[in-house]
Formats: sequence, structure tokens, C-alpha cells
Amino acid sequence: MGAEGPNEDDKKWPPWLKPMLRESFFVQCKLHADSHKSECNMYCLDCMNGPLCSLCLNHHKDHRSIQIRRSSYHDVIRVSEIQKHLDITSVQTYVINSAKVVFLNERPQPRPGKGVTNTCEVCERSLLDSFRFCSLGCKIVGTSKNYERKSNQLMMPVSDSEDSYISNRHGRRMSICNGRVHSFTPSTPPPIAGGFRAAKRRKGIPHRAPMGGIIIEV
Repeated sequence: MGAEGPNEDDKKWPPWLKPMLRESFFVQCKLHADSHKSECNMYCLDCMNGPLCSLCLNHHKDHRSIQIRRSSYHDVIRVSEIQKHLDITSVQTYVINSAKVVFLNERPQPRPGKGVTNTCEVCERSLLDSFRFCSLGCKIVGTSKNYERKSNQLMMPVSDSEDSYISNRHGRRMSICNGRVHSFTPSTPPPIAGGFRAAKRRKGIPHRAPMGGIIIEV
């Protein structure tokens, strides 16, 4: 019975999805290196034989294929293309160049934005409230039978002093003060009160007042 778990998870997804997510796109085609169309940004869903350039795609005319695009060095697919072949419910969509897209794989954030109320259940990237995952890869991981969400480590502080400090799974140190979690980053040093300016102000020659011991400056 135990061996059936992974197979059940695999059956939820089309056979081409996981292989596609493991591929490296936008590399030069080895067969058409001399062509200006040698960039491999296509994928055949029927053959599943790796990234293809537009010239390679000529041999897959009767097959289902999909184009991979790029946004900030991350691979994306247009919603209008992927939703013909895959249920992308719960995956956040983005608008890039006037077209809705979804990201292929996770993009962990160094630190969450202020006021964030919803994050990806797998990599903790900030999301709109109506979504659960930031990418197709995170949806596969987050909906698998044996997956356990790890974000609850933020609820396990380690006592240090009056406040407590914890590290989440991305190595970002956080502080817990009065039951609230805050980013633990150095604050801006307070201005030096008076001393610095006083040292810079001294100009001219001190003169003694005629009726007392007070020194004034001119």
C-alpha cells in the first residue's frame, strides 16, 4: 500500500508537466547553432524530448507544443496557452506585456513585503489573497499527498532575552515582540545629539565678557 502514494500523486498531473519543469530553456540549440532562431524556448507535450528551437519544432507540426517565455530571468507560460492543457486553479497569475502568465517554478523572496497577509504555501512568496501558490512547481509540491507545510516554524520562538528571535527556512532572522513577528534588520542609527554639531560650530576667537566668566563666540 505504501508504494502507491507517489503513483497517486503522479496521476494527478499530465506526464509532460514534471519533465518540462525540470528543463533549462533559452539555451542554444545544438542542431541549429548557426541560425538566429536557435534559442530553445519551445516544448513538445507529446514527445517530451527537451527544449526545442523554432526550427526543431518543424518536426512536431502535428503535436501539442507550448512556448516558454521569460520575465526577470524566470520562465513563464501564457495563461491562454497552458490552461488548454492544465488546471492552473490556485496559482497566481501575472500580467506581463499585456498578457496573463504563470511562473513555472518557485521564486523565494528574501523578505516578505509590509502588510502581506497571504504567501505561497511552499516558498512563502507574497501572493494575492485568492491564490495559494506562486508557480506550477509549487502547486505540484503543495498539493502532494505527503507534503506538510513548513511555514509554521515561525510560531516556534527560541528564547534569547526579553524578545525572542527565530530563523525561518530561508535563513532570514526574525524577531518576536509582544506576540508579533517582525523582520530583524539593523535600524538606522539615531542622530548624535548636539555633540557632533557643537564640535563643528567653533569658529573665530573666544572673547571674555567684561562682567563675568562666560565665554562667547563671534
